[in-house]
Amino acid sequence: MTDALRPAAPQPLEKKDDGYFRKGCNPLAQTGRSKLQNQRAALNQQILKAVRMRTGAENLLKAATNHKVREQVRLELSFVNSDLQMLKEELEALNISVGVYQSTEETFTIPLIPLGLKETKDVDFSVVLKDFILEHYSEDSYLYEDDIADLMDLRQACRTPSRDEAGVELLMSYFLQLGFVESRFFPPTRQMGILFTWYDSLTGVPVSQQNLLLEKASILFNIGALYTQIGTRYNRQTPAGLEGAMDAFQKAAGVLNYLKETFTHTPSYDMSPAMLSVLVKMMLAQAQEIVFEKVCLPGIQNEFFMLVKVAQEAAKVGEVYQQLHAAMSQAPVKENIPYSWASVACVKAHHYGALAHYFVATLLIDHQLKPGADEDHQEKCLSQLYDLMPEGLTPLATLKDAGQRRQLAKTEQEVEIIVPQFSKVTATDFFQKLGPLSVFSANKRWTSPRSIHFTAEEGDLGFTLRGNSPVQVYFLDPYCSAALAGVKEGDYIVSIQNVDCKWLTVSEVMKLLKSFGEDDIEMKVVSLLDSTSSMHNKCATYSVGMQKTYSMICLAIDDDDDKTDKTKKISKKLSFLSWGTSKNRQKSASTLSLPSVGVVRPHVKKKLPAPLSLLTSDSSLY
Repeated sequence: MTDALRPAAPQPLEKKDDGYFRKGCNPLAQTGRSKLQNQRAALNQQILKAVRMRTGAENLLKAATNHKVREQVRLELSFVNSDLQMLKEELEALNISVGVYQSTEETFTIPLIPLGLKETKDVDFSVVLKDFILEHYSEDSYLYEDDIADLMDLRQACRTPSRDEAGVELLMSYFLQLGFVESRFFPPTRQMGILFTWYDSLTGVPVSQQNLLLEKASILFNIGALYTQIGTRYNRQTPAGLEGAMDAFQKAAGVLNYLKETFTHTPSYDMSPAMLSVLVKMMLAQAQEIVFEKVCLPGIQNEFFMLVKVAQEAAKVGEVYQQLHAAMSQAPVKENIPYSWASVACVKAHHYGALAHYFVATLLIDHQLKPGADEDHQEKCLSQLYDLMPEGLTPLATLKDAGQRRQLAKTEQEVEIIVPQFSKVTATDFFQKLGPLSVFSANKRWTSPRSIHFTAEEGDLGFTLRGNSPVQVYFLDPYCSAALAGVKEGDYIVSIQNVDCKWLTVSEVMKLLKSFGEDDIEMKVVSLLDSTSSMHNKCATYSVGMQKTYSMICLAIDDDDDKTDKTKKISKKLSFLSWGTSKNRQKSASTLSLPSVGVVRPHVKKKLPAPLSLLTSDSSLY
């Protein structure tokens, strides 16, 4: 049994100076959802092992020349393929275990289909980010150990989000944080050596790449999946529960559609455009089904206009489920989508279609137009039930003639996608101390900080300043003390007398400089080596506020230590038994996607607890 729906009480907040992020749930909690997710993780590991065995057998088959050896390898390969098929069926059984995610209310409701969360492996940012800070920003990396720990703690918490709005906010916060991290540490001209591994939620196939795109896309998928779990968890026997469930499925459709429009040709099959299109249709169909439930919740009275309304809603639900079933039955989706999902869509299409016919038949048989009734209104309502009236019949004549009514016997509210509102989530850049992101990013290169010792002569510095955060040297007198000490026009002032100036305004820097009078001043400056930022290549275009990426790098996993042979690639496949086949794929540049959130000045932060201490021991939401 899963836990009952509780009021929207937020998870405990973790204080982080001027920002917050929420804790994840306890992964060891014995709830229905956590058990199911743990089984998914175990299956992912078994599938990974079987895929490696298959790859090894295929390589041996290519290299072997002895006939007996080749026959033996073919036999082993057939066993591995059988194991993979059995594992796929087990994973499919988890995906169809929809009962675990439903509300625990006693009253029966037709179950809705949620999505399981994608699983991932641990990622250690510390070594790579420290090296990059020292090499690229010329700063002491130990000053950023707490910030790197915060980033890793946030990622760890995102693996077990609570099944409520707090969990969604947690995932969105990490997604926004990835925009900062990408701009700070992932230049488009090279790979950083951090390997991200995520498992396909439908097939269990592991996908790994050194590009941050896979991480961002997978987090988006989990946001959509979490919305579906929130939607199924509502009690749909109350108006508030129905409203909440419909809103959750519309938001799930919005996130998945955003993922489809932003990232294309993803290496993970569950995030392919074809699969995402079907998933969006499924979420909207379930939201439309809830609209029908809202109409029926107060009870269905045998009254003309009530029957018209119910018939309209039932017909619309039947139509969208019929379209969904048709989409699920098309290649390549039908080969990897759970069979029961397609079956449920087919059953619901016929069920709600039959309901529509039943209510219209009841209306036509039981409600003949009587003297004094509103003919115009009833005629209009009846005409809305049919795209085309049968030949020789008109709505008004049908209402007046009992025989014609027996010969015959669409929605007020059509659900729409709700676009994700990332701007409503506040995310503070963990690495603000590096300086304003518009200047101090991975796309720009500078000289190492230079120490300049100079004095103001009779209160004259010998240069003016421009810009804000950071301030630049402007109109430099070539014979002043600062110029002779090595200052150049265009230099950025990063510190004065060990006071960090990267976030100070012109007036604040000028006031600080003048406060020393004619005393010796130590100022550190950096010079920009290239004045233009690296531009994205032709394989990426802007879409929905983010770049649409037409290729994502997929690297094959060679061993348990996540060591990767960069000469091997895993291409997206259509069928389960084609896993492990390798093809080359052209790499694409990293995207630059900055969240539209406010950046505040950095403050000294205290080190947060280790990742395990971020888990709430008393939480049963997972």
